[in-house]
Amino acid sequence: MAHAHLTDPISVTARRILLIGVTGSGKTTVARALEARHGIPAIDVDALAWQPGWVKTPDEELAAAAAQVAATDAWVMDSAWSAIRPVVLPRTELVVALDLPRRVSLARLLRRTTTRLVTKEPVCGDNVESLRLVLSRDSIIAWHFRSSAEQRKQLIAWEADPALPPVLRLRSPREVQEWLDARSARMDP
Repeated sequence: MAHAHLTDPISVTARRILLIGVTGSGKTTVARALEARHGIPAIDVDALAWQPGWVKTPDEELAAAAAQVAATDAWVMDSAWSAIRPVVLPRTELVVALDLPRRVSLARLLRRTTTRLVTKEPVCGDNVESLRLVLSRDSIIAWHFRSSAEQRKQLIAWEADPALPPVLRLRSPREVQEWLDARSARMDP
């Protein structure tokens, strides 16, 4: 089964969850909600992937860190970097694809980035966003535009591949909330 539905048992009971979606789709927010509601550890993959000064963690180190997490009984990872997929996907019970409309994810990304520029809130570990970085070609906003089509193509391929874990595709903030509520109704006594 590559495609999961909101009502499938795995959708509401999985404890090893991989979230995928474009930047700004809400992956980290959903991971934190699952941690708060059900005690499933939320893993900030971007914090593992970026060292101070925006230095990229070598792929081998990133994969090793992800493998340690994937070996445990419960986790929700908020990103599917290509370097971690070989060690994470075999242990994943459910892939949740946040396939929200571009206007939603882009608006969230712009709001989040603006807030972080003002507050200097740490992101991706101990890094902070700067105006210079936001205006560069390596900007998170530019990445949103560059990666959206490829991410959608990957999502569709994963959803069609019966060799991969089931994929629950959520297409609106309302569907995301319905899924979180369904899990709470199922998992809470």
